[in-house]
Amino acid sequence: MAEQSKTIAPAKKSAVPAPLRLVPPGDLFQRVEKMYDSIASRAFELFESNGRIFGRDLDNWFRAELELLHPVHVDIAETEDGLAVRAEVPGFTAKELEISIQPRRLTIAGKRETKEERKGRKLIYQERCSDQILRVIALPVAVDANKAQATLKDGVLELKVPKAAPAKTVPIRVKAPNEDAEC
Repeated sequence: MAEQSKTIAPAKKSAVPAPLRLVPPGDLFQRVEKMYDSIASRAFELFESNGRIFGRDLDNWFRAELELLHPVHVDIAETEDGLAVRAEVPGFTAKELEISIQPRRLTIAGKRETKEERKGRKLIYQERCSDQILRVIALPVAVDANKAQATLKDGVLELKVPKAAPAKTVPIRVKAPNEDAEC
């Protein structure tokens, strides 16, 4: 049986907590692929800048991740009805975040770009910055992704996800092909 998957994307920014809406899961997969390519490219740059010394692949990869990805601190609390997830995503707007929920997995991804320019007669200073986050969390219980609710307020993403209904056991009587016939 295929797992159901829902991806939650942002709504418009407002003073009240921003609700997040569903988007196709394929969009998040493409974003993760691009992020992976960026990390691999940066890790290769580090490999080249260190004199192409073999055996430091993992160190280069982790350093590239540290430079390109920022940690997402997450708290997960289980209630009788479901899970309450709280993730710190400071500086990210609802528009810059994508959340994907599957029965046993939560993915939080985000990308933002900032640009600062100081203009005078000649361009002397210009700065660009890109921040990305990615967090994939295995959930302790199966959840119902269709009923997930997410809000973003003051850099804190809050998700409320109900638990999936437990599977019911249905007894099935097995008949032999000649059981109805008399001997």
